[in-house]
Amino acid sequence: MDYMLEAKKEADKNLTLNEGGPFGAVIVKNGQIVGRGHNKVLKNNDPTCHAEMEAIRDASQKLGTHDLAGTELYTSCYPCPMCLSAAIWANIHKIYFGNTAEDAADIGFKDEKIYDFIKGNCQDKELVELTLLDRDKTIETFANFAQKSDKELY
Repeated sequence: MDYMLEAKKEADKNLTLNEGGPFGAVIVKNGQIVGRGHNKVLKNNDPTCHAEMEAIRDASQKLGTHDLAGTELYTSCYPCPMCLSAAIWANIHKIYFGNTAEDAADIGFKDEKIYDFIKGNCQDKELVELTLLDRDKTIETFANFAQKSDKELY
């Protein structure tokens, strides 16, 4: 099966459904598609409903786990920082992408500022302003978690 073609088919849905941008993704395990998604940002009024996020949610539900180790992600475009991070958190160690971030920028999607911000190359206050606040109040929860014997890191 051509998994990138399946990701493209997911992306193509928004050429008619208009539920979000033209992005699609599938997650594969042992030669079978276990998760599918296309961008649903507009449909759900939720900026996290990118294709990759939808596919990760679908695969996690179908497989009954948050740990997607042993799967591969096929996505129609280079993942944005949120989706790339989610794939890493889900233990997806192989990602195949069709279009580049530059291709996405050419049609109006601009992730470069976010990548620049992460690298420390962007101080755009309109993008986001990060301020450390009340660490003395919040660090106690971390200390208590560190002492738990039944903690699970993910």
